[in-house]
Amino acid sequence: MSDHTHEHGDGCGCGQDHDHDHEEVLLTLTDENGQDVEMVLVETFDVEKHVYALLLERNNPEADGIILRMEEEDEEMVLYNIEDEEEWNRVEAAYNELVASQE
Repeated sequence: MSDHTHEHGDGCGCGQDHDHDHEEVLLTLTDENGQDVEMVLVETFDVEKHVYALLLERNNPEADGIILRMEEEDEEMVLYNIEDEEEWNRVEAAYNELVASQE
């Protein structure tokens, strides 16, 4: 998934049983088949010098989430796939620690 747009609305829609005091951030990503998929930004977290975003499919809370690297370009936030295995291992470990600390 690559291209994205931002929308805001009420409630997270992530399917998790927790309180939210923030606006829902919606992103429309285009999948590998050219289909638009509406995603909810659930969490952001830092790993070393980068920020990563956990996204869940808005209308399918049972679907696997995805984690993308966030980078600022020309005062806009751009999302990138994590293609480097070492980077992915660091991000996965940091995310697992984040989840464990919230339980």
